[in-house]
Amino acid sequence: MTRPEMLQKKIPNPQELEHLLAYWQFRDLKIVFTNGCFDIVHRGHVDYLAKAADLGNVLVIGLNTDSSTRRLKGPDRPINDEFARAMVLASMSFVTAIVLFDEDTPYELIRKIQPDILVKGADYKPEDIVGYDIVMRKGGKVETLEYLPGYSTSLIEKRIRKQ
Repeated sequence: MTRPEMLQKKIPNPQELEHLLAYWQFRDLKIVFTNGCFDIVHRGHVDYLAKAADLGNVLVIGLNTDSSTRRLKGPDRPINDEFARAMVLASMSFVTAIVLFDEDTPYELIRKIQPDILVKGADYKPEDIVGYDIVMRKGGKVETLEYLPGYSTSLIEKRIRKQ
């Protein structure tokens, strides 16, 4: 298997995701879930995702599709298409799987995955995070992580547009 094929294996289709979930649960692995658009991946994303991965055994990223990102961020986004964004995330050794979702929130995906730990940035209150109820009902944890100061896609986009 080539390396690009290995990366693509980290982007499971719904049936492959079912098999992975069954395997992880059988092995009693702690599943960590986070989500986002991850349009222009930068050091802040890497830091955040690495810290999220440290919280468990498996890191699953819910990735907004192009249409979902457009609805959330506006008509000029995403800058990179969903496959490009997924492949960049898949290249990170600590990322186990990337699952695309087209809804405005990952609620149904979280319901399907049933993560042990749900992670978002510290700009959220845990009880306001989508999926909080699902994770807490199963006895899991909702964690918030501080962002690395000075790193955001919006700041990068503003710098690029000024030039």
